[in-house]
Amino acid sequence: MDESPRYRPLYQQVYDFLVKQIAAGEWGPGESLPSEQALAGRLNVSQGTVRKALDALAADSLIDRRQGKGTYVAEHTQERALFRFFRMARPGGARALPTSTGETLKRRVARPADAAKLALEPGAEVYELNRVRLIDGEPAVLEKIVLPAALFAGFERHDPLPNALYALYQREYGLNIVSAQEELRADAARKDDCRRLKLAPGAPLLHIDRVAISLEGTRVEWRASRCDTRHFAYAVTLS
Repeated sequence: MDESPRYRPLYQQVYDFLVKQIAAGEWGPGESLPSEQALAGRLNVSQGTVRKALDALAADSLIDRRQGKGTYVAEHTQERALFRFFRMARPGGARALPTSTGETLKRRVARPADAAKLALEPGAEVYELNRVRLIDGEPAVLEKIVLPAALFAGFERHDPLPNALYALYQREYGLNIVSAQEELRADAARKDDCRRLKLAPGAPLLHIDRVAISLEGTRVEWRASRCDTRHFAYAVTLS
């Protein structure tokens, strides 16, 4: 383990090492990690140090610890990704899981806003996906999703796209979404919002800007969601 001047506690060094190994594909999504004892021997640290690092990885949703079975790299299933990252809920907190319709996908040169959000070089290309999210069969969220084309070679071949994209990013491109930066603001419905979400002109909307970040710290996706909140709310639990 590292003992440089910028010293980090030993369990955090083990945490960093395991994150790098997962990012490099040493253990793929859904695959089991070596036992605590084996990792401790490999890294020349105590089993307690390894356990503390694994606890931190589990708290960050990077691994799953299954009683009596072992430790596994977390996998973005459709249901898990939706539950973790889709935050629209009915009054009282019951989660509302969406379906999708009206998808359009195109490849184009990144605009200045895309480049700023995704840390892209001038002239880089992106994919732009637009779709409507339905809740209980009714349009509720209008999404625009921008992806760096360099990270998603041949993205257009995935037709139709799955309901939860993060599972696709992990399975097909080795991109594990582990965190997201969000900005929320109130807005008024514009012409396209009214047409696709069946709203009156000027109706109130919740606008959510989200940048999804991979295990390696790469900005993988910029998603702008315009949400009809007449029957739903943005729900988050703080602890």
